[in-house]
Amino acid sequence: MLKAHFKKKLPTFDLEANISLNSGILALVGPSGAGKTTILQCIAGLQTPSQGEIKIREKAVYSSEQGINVPIRNRRIGYVFQDYALFPHMTVEKNVMYGIPKKDNISNKVLTVSKVLEMLKIEHLRHRYPNQISGGEKQRVALARALMTEPELLLLDEPLSALDQETRGTLQQELLKLQAQWQIPFILVTHDPQEAEILGDQIIKLDRGRQESIRGGSLKIG
Repeated sequence: MLKAHFKKKLPTFDLEANISLNSGILALVGPSGAGKTTILQCIAGLQTPSQGEIKIREKAVYSSEQGINVPIRNRRIGYVFQDYALFPHMTVEKNVMYGIPKKDNISNKVLTVSKVLEMLKIEHLRHRYPNQISGGEKQRVALARALMTEPELLLLDEPLSALDQETRGTLQQELLKLQAQWQIPFILVTHDPQEAEILGDQIIKLDRGRQESIRGGSLKIG
Protein backbone atom coordinates (compact mmCIF):
# COMPACT_ATOMS: atom_id res chain seq x y z
CA MET A 1 0.00 0.00 0.00
CA LEU A 2 1.29 3.44 -0.98
CA LYS A 3 0.00 6.80 0.19
CA ALA A 4 1.89 9.81 -1.11
CA HIS A 5 1.07 13.50 -1.06
CA PHE A 6 3.95 15.81 -1.75
CA LYS A 7 5.04 18.91 -3.62
CA LYS A 8 8.17 19.35 -5.71
CA LYS A 9 9.26 22.63 -7.27
CA LEU A 10 10.48 22.06 -10.83
CA PRO A 11 12.14 24.58 -13.15
CA THR A 12 9.01 25.22 -15.25
CA PHE A 13 6.15 24.29 -12.91
CA ASP A 14 5.32 23.11 -9.40
CA LEU A 15 4.34 19.48 -9.08
CA GLU A 16 1.81 18.37 -6.45
CA ALA A 17 1.15 14.64 -6.21
CA ASN A 18 -1.59 12.79 -4.35
CA ILE A 19 -1.44 9.04 -4.86
CA SER A 20 -3.24 6.21 -3.08
CA LEU A 21 -2.48 2.73 -4.37
CA ASN A 22 -3.40 -0.46 -2.52
CA SER A 23 -2.53 -3.01 -5.20
CA GLY A 24 -2.51 -3.43 -8.95
CA ILE A 25 -0.74 -1.18 -11.45
CA LEU A 26 -0.86 2.62 -11.61
CA ALA A 27 0.14 3.89 -15.06
CA LEU A 28 1.46 7.44 -15.36
CA VAL A 29 1.16 8.45 -19.00
CA GLY A 30 2.19 11.64 -20.77
CA PRO A 31 4.92 13.37 -22.79
CA SER A 32 8.49 14.01 -21.68
CA GLY A 33 8.85 16.75 -19.09
CA ALA A 34 5.42 16.20 -17.55
CA GLY A 35 6.78 15.12 -14.14
CA LYS A 36 6.30 11.33 -14.41
CA THR A 37 9.87 10.30 -13.60
CA THR A 38 10.11 12.95 -10.88
CA ILE A 39 7.20 11.29 -9.10
CA LEU A 40 8.95 7.90 -9.23
CA GLN A 41 12.24 9.35 -8.03
CA CYS A 42 10.62 11.16 -5.10
CA ILE A 43 8.86 7.97 -4.02
CA ALA A 44 12.09 5.97 -4.37
CA GLY A 45 14.23 8.50 -2.53
CA LEU A 46 16.36 9.52 -5.53
CA GLN A 47 14.93 13.05 -5.27
CA THR A 48 13.63 14.86 -2.20
CA PRO A 49 10.20 16.55 -2.37
CA SER A 50 9.90 20.16 -1.32
CA GLN A 51 7.32 19.14 1.29
CA GLY A 52 4.75 16.47 2.07
CA GLU A 53 4.62 12.82 3.14
CA ILE A 54 5.15 9.39 1.56
CA LYS A 55 4.03 6.22 3.34
CA ILE A 56 4.56 2.60 2.31
CA ARG A 57 2.52 0.05 4.27
CA GLU A 58 1.63 2.78 6.78
CA LYS A 59 5.31 3.53 7.47
CA ALA A 60 6.56 7.00 6.61
CA VAL A 61 9.62 6.95 4.35
CA TYR A 62 9.44 10.72 3.86
CA SER A 63 7.83 13.42 5.99
CA SER A 64 8.84 17.06 5.85
CA GLU A 65 6.87 17.75 9.02
CA GLN A 66 8.55 14.96 11.03
CA GLY A 67 11.97 15.35 9.43
CA ILE A 68 11.95 11.82 7.98
CA ASN A 69 13.79 10.95 4.76
CA VAL A 70 14.62 7.21 4.65
CA PRO A 71 17.52 6.41 2.27
CA ILE A 72 16.62 4.58 -0.94
CA ARG A 73 18.47 1.42 0.17
CA ASN A 74 16.16 1.11 3.20
CA ARG A 75 12.84 1.75 1.43
CA ARG A 76 12.15 -1.81 0.15
CA ILE A 77 11.41 -0.42 -3.31
CA GLY A 78 12.33 -2.10 -6.59
CA TYR A 79 13.24 0.31 -9.39
CA VAL A 80 13.58 -0.62 -13.07
CA PHE A 81 15.24 2.20 -15.01
CA GLN A 82 14.49 3.06 -18.63
CA ASP A 83 17.98 1.99 -19.74
CA TYR A 84 17.92 -0.99 -17.31
CA ALA A 85 21.21 0.22 -15.67
CA LEU A 86 22.84 -3.21 -15.83
CA PHE A 87 26.53 -3.53 -14.95
CA PRO A 88 28.36 -4.45 -18.18
CA HIS A 89 31.24 -6.20 -16.35
CA MET A 90 28.89 -8.50 -14.41
CA THR A 91 27.15 -11.65 -15.63
CA VAL A 92 23.35 -11.86 -15.62
CA GLU A 93 23.53 -13.86 -12.38
CA LYS A 94 25.74 -11.29 -10.64
CA ASN A 95 23.58 -8.40 -11.87
CA VAL A 96 20.54 -10.11 -10.35
CA MET A 97 22.39 -10.90 -7.10
CA TYR A 98 23.24 -7.20 -6.82
CA GLY A 99 19.58 -6.65 -5.94
CA ILE A 100 19.93 -8.59 -2.68
CA PRO A 101 20.23 -6.15 0.24
CA LYS A 102 23.76 -6.14 1.66
CA LYS A 103 22.52 -6.47 5.22
CA ASP A 104 19.73 -8.93 4.66
CA ASN A 105 17.72 -9.25 7.84
CA ILE A 106 14.74 -10.88 6.11
CA SER A 107 14.57 -14.34 7.66
CA ASN A 108 11.79 -15.78 5.51
CA LYS A 109 13.08 -14.88 2.05
CA VAL A 110 10.80 -16.16 -0.69
CA LEU A 111 13.06 -15.75 -3.70
CA THR A 112 16.36 -17.32 -4.61
CA VAL A 113 18.38 -16.21 -7.62
CA SER A 114 17.58 -19.47 -9.41
CA LYS A 115 13.87 -19.10 -8.69
CA VAL A 116 13.61 -15.56 -10.02
CA LEU A 117 15.68 -16.39 -13.12
CA GLU A 118 13.40 -19.35 -13.79
CA MET A 119 10.26 -17.28 -13.17
CA LEU A 120 11.36 -14.73 -15.79
CA LYS A 121 12.61 -17.41 -18.20
CA ILE A 122 16.25 -16.25 -18.22
CA GLU A 123 17.89 -19.07 -16.24
CA HIS A 124 19.81 -20.15 -19.33
CA LEU A 125 21.40 -16.69 -19.55
CA ARG A 126 22.88 -16.62 -16.06
CA HIS A 127 26.53 -16.75 -17.20
CA ARG A 128 26.19 -14.28 -20.08
CA TYR A 129 27.04 -10.57 -19.99
CA PRO A 130 24.64 -7.71 -20.86
CA ASN A 131 26.27 -7.16 -24.28
CA GLN A 132 25.50 -10.80 -25.14
CA ILE A 133 21.72 -10.62 -24.62
CA SER A 134 18.77 -8.91 -26.34
CA GLY A 135 16.79 -5.86 -25.19
CA GLY A 136 13.91 -8.01 -23.99
CA GLU A 137 16.31 -10.21 -22.03
CA LYS A 138 17.94 -7.14 -20.46
CA GLN A 139 14.50 -5.98 -19.36
CA ARG A 140 13.91 -9.33 -17.65
CA VAL A 141 17.31 -9.14 -15.93
CA ALA A 142 16.50 -5.65 -14.62
CA LEU A 143 13.14 -6.93 -13.34
CA ALA A 144 14.82 -9.92 -11.71
CA ARG A 145 17.30 -7.65 -9.92
CA ALA A 146 14.48 -5.43 -8.68
CA LEU A 147 12.50 -8.44 -7.43
CA MET A 148 15.47 -9.81 -5.48
CA THR A 149 14.96 -6.96 -3.01
CA GLU A 150 11.53 -8.53 -2.28
CA PRO A 151 10.11 -5.03 -2.61
CA GLU A 152 6.92 -3.65 -1.11
CA LEU A 153 6.53 -1.45 -4.20
CA LEU A 154 7.88 -1.75 -7.76
CA LEU A 155 8.60 1.35 -9.87
CA LEU A 156 9.11 0.99 -13.63
CA ASP A 157 10.32 3.96 -15.68
CA GLU A 158 9.36 3.32 -19.33
CA PRO A 159 10.87 -0.19 -19.14
CA LEU A 160 9.48 -1.34 -22.50
CA SER A 161 10.03 1.78 -24.61
CA ALA A 162 13.17 0.54 -26.41
CA LEU A 163 11.72 -2.83 -27.41
CA ASP A 164 10.17 -3.96 -30.69
CA GLN A 165 6.39 -4.32 -30.82
CA GLU A 166 6.29 -8.12 -30.52
CA THR A 167 8.68 -8.28 -27.55
CA ARG A 168 6.87 -5.37 -25.94
CA GLY A 169 3.51 -7.14 -26.19
CA THR A 170 4.96 -10.32 -24.67
CA LEU A 171 6.53 -8.47 -21.76
CA GLN A 172 3.36 -6.46 -21.10
CA GLN A 173 1.57 -9.76 -20.48
CA GLU A 174 4.46 -10.97 -18.30
CA LEU A 175 4.24 -7.80 -16.20
CA LEU A 176 0.52 -8.37 -15.65
CA LYS A 177 1.14 -11.98 -14.60
CA LEU A 178 4.01 -10.95 -12.36
CA GLN A 179 1.95 -8.32 -10.58
CA ALA A 180 -0.92 -10.79 -10.05
CA GLN A 181 1.54 -13.33 -8.66
CA TRP A 182 3.56 -10.93 -6.52
CA GLN A 183 0.58 -8.89 -5.24
CA ILE A 184 2.48 -5.67 -4.64
CA PRO A 185 1.68 -2.26 -6.12
CA PHE A 186 3.43 -1.31 -9.39
CA ILE A 187 3.81 2.25 -10.70
CA LEU A 188 4.61 2.32 -14.41
CA VAL A 189 5.71 5.37 -16.37
CA THR A 190 4.92 5.31 -20.09
CA HIS A 191 4.45 7.77 -22.94
CA ASP A 192 2.20 5.26 -24.76
CA PRO A 193 -1.55 5.63 -24.00
CA GLN A 194 -2.23 2.15 -25.43
CA GLU A 195 0.31 0.59 -23.06
CA ALA A 196 -1.29 2.46 -20.15
CA GLU A 197 -4.69 1.02 -21.16
CA ILE A 198 -3.29 -2.51 -21.28
CA LEU A 199 -1.41 -2.37 -17.99
CA GLY A 200 -3.09 0.22 -15.78
CA ASP A 201 -5.69 -0.58 -13.14
CA GLN A 202 -5.40 3.15 -12.47
CA ILE A 203 -4.32 5.57 -15.19
CA ILE A 204 -3.27 9.17 -14.68
CA LYS A 205 -2.44 11.39 -17.65
CA LEU A 206 0.09 14.15 -17.07
CA ASP A 207 1.02 17.10 -19.27
CA ARG A 208 3.19 19.89 -17.85
CA GLY A 209 1.02 21.30 -15.12
CA ARG A 210 -2.23 19.62 -16.09
CA GLN A 211 -3.55 16.24 -14.99
CA GLU A 212 -6.47 14.02 -15.77
CA SER A 213 -7.45 10.82 -13.99
CA ILE A 214 -8.43 8.43 -16.80
CA ARG A 215 -9.15 5.39 -14.63
CA GLY A 216 -9.31 5.63 -10.83
CA GLY A 217 -6.70 7.30 -8.64
CA SER A 218 -5.88 10.95 -8.10
CA LEU A 219 -2.90 13.16 -8.76
CA LYS A 220 -2.56 16.89 -9.08
CA ILE A 221 0.03 19.00 -10.81
CA GLY A 222 -0.24 22.73 -10.61
